[in-house]
Amino acid sequence: MSEQTLHDPAETPAVGESRAHVLDVLRATPEAVGVREIAEQTGLHSNTARFHLDTLVKEGLAERATEGHGRPGRPRAVYRAATLSRVPAGRRSYQLLAQMLTGLVTEALPQPAQAAVNAGEAWGRYLVETPSPDQRVDAEEAIRRLTQVLTDVGFSPGPVQDCPDRVIPLRHCPFREVAEEHRDVVCSLHLGLMRGALKEVRAPLGVDRLEPFVEPSLCLAHLTPAGQHREDRTA
Repeated sequence: MSEQTLHDPAETPAVGESRAHVLDVLRATPEAVGVREIAEQTGLHSNTARFHLDTLVKEGLAERATEGHGRPGRPRAVYRAATLSRVPAGRRSYQLLAQMLTGLVTEALPQPAQAAVNAGEAWGRYLVETPSPDQRVDAEEAIRRLTQVLTDVGFSPGPVQDCPDRVIPLRHCPFREVAEEHRDVVCSLHLGLMRGALKEVRAPLGVDRLEPFVEPSLCLAHLTPAGQHREDRTA
């Protein structure tokens, strides 16, 4: 097994545009702040802001604490940027962990691809900007919200193509190294993520299928009107 497989690159962790914005806000704020403040200053949905904050904590770029009990109500989690001296040293092996866990899912579950779709749907519902109960979301708005989730996660989605179905080109896979070895699980997870996001916003369309690696850095998500895609279809 190669050194590259065992350890993640030693450089500073890659930070996407949205996560970098969250980190910039933390660094510019002297006191610890909560998820709501970060969401308001960045324009992100609260769940997306929390996702990025927790990821920054895992990467050692931010610190999380529980606010003191001097305020009424349940104590909330607050965040601040980590000082360079507090960033833990040592190598990271998250890529190896991802390889091991996806291998475990493949071996341990009778239908690993469907399990990945289900897990992805749950995360898609969590990360998307949810409309109010009386708000009707049309196809264009649904695609905008889905595209925002894909952008935040790191897929670099391009403009929607009509040929004849609507297709979202995904120009970057943030989990490419793992997906190349465990495509059924990882690509099914991504398929579920998109389906869950569209279901959560009550979109008039769904994701019929995900066509992975049509080019080395391009996957295609095929959208169809709601009810026309097959729910049992994985990537």
